[in-house]
Amino acid sequence: MIAAACYALLWTAVALHWKWLNSIDSAVLDPLHAYGVKRPGWVRFWNVLSTVFGPGGFQIVGAAVVVVAVLRRNLRAVLFVLAAIELNGVVATLAKNLAGRPRPLGALTASAASSFPSGHAVAVMAGVLALLTIWPGMFTPRGRTAAITLGALLVVAVGAARVILNAHYLSDVVAGWALGYLWYLVCVVVIRPGKRDADAASQLDPYPP
Repeated sequence: MIAAACYALLWTAVALHWKWLNSIDSAVLDPLHAYGVKRPGWVRFWNVLSTVFGPGGFQIVGAAVVVVAVLRRNLRAVLFVLAAIELNGVVATLAKNLAGRPRPLGALTASAASSFPSGHAVAVMAGVLALLTIWPGMFTPRGRTAAITLGALLVVAVGAARVILNAHYLSDVVAGWALGYLWYLVCVVVIRPGKRDADAASQLDPYPP
């Protein structure tokens, strides 16, 4: 699987301090840092975006979905959202502790924990995919295309924000996307929020067909 191979390669490169990765990461961060230190408004914009659509934002949305699912007695949706959205932070923390990579020295925003992988990238990837999975009945075919496009843009924007803010190296973000996707797949395979559960999935749709 491409995501697993990508994560394994980046983790190995970080663990062994491969120079090619450090060179790429530095080449991306240095000009963004030089640009950001002179433009506080630019930094503020990306900081707000990554905060609103970061792990905390998705956890709030996930909690609301869980409440609706509980009221609808939709156990499968509850388990899926709890695992894919509410618990992806645990997965990211474990991965961070395993890698132990320090944050970039020029960070333009306060960030705790280690750098690899990006918890924001994990959260937005897993969160967007999970929400698109449990709300299949909310969209017309055209609306679903728009939702997928918007979700993809959000994933890219949040990842870009963490690099622009020098809170993460580019490799941290790419690894976070890969890990978020892998965690989403694990949740899908184990909990199976699929077609046989169509009623359960559509119960979260306020405008069922």
